[in-house]
Amino acid sequence: MGWKNVSTIIDNKLYLGNILAARSTRALTERRISHIVSVCSEEIPADFPESGIKHLRIPIEDVDYADLLIHLPAACRFIHQALHERGVVLVHCVQGLSRSAAVVAAYLMYSRRLGAPEAIEAVRQAREQTWINPGFYEQLVLFQICQYNPTPTCGIYVNWRTKIERSLRGARR
Repeated sequence: MGWKNVSTIIDNKLYLGNILAARSTRALTERRISHIVSVCSEEIPADFPESGIKHLRIPIEDVDYADLLIHLPAACRFIHQALHERGVVLVHCVQGLSRSAAVVAAYLMYSRRLGAPEAIEAVRQAREQTWINPGFYEQLVLFQICQYNPTPTCGIYVNWRTKIERSLRGARR
């Protein structure tokens, strides 16, 4: 297979890629991308309304303790709605290996009711360089336990956040 800027997850519907794919007019046009989920802070052309692309940004870093979990329901709804409207979606981060792969895995879990291992394996089949960091893997498991809808008041989410915050405080000492 080899390393690619963009990989097909669902034919002509859902793609997983890196920042180069999100910035490439050619890549976006060839695939008829109408929606983009950016799982990073880096600027892309879709940030500007004149691009005509609907855009969702999840501004997190690729670190184990970054809170991707709370963003997963909105990302899944955005992707699901786009596909329902016959849109074509690109999910990307900087390298297209961890953050964006975790969001795509979450969408497969949400839409197909897969477990985290099965969803990650499906993503890896499409994009062999996928490597979801351990913190995001744990959050995908929690996403399933929260029945695909963690909220700020959900006990599972609150306990996980408390554990992360304690761990970070301990690391600063």
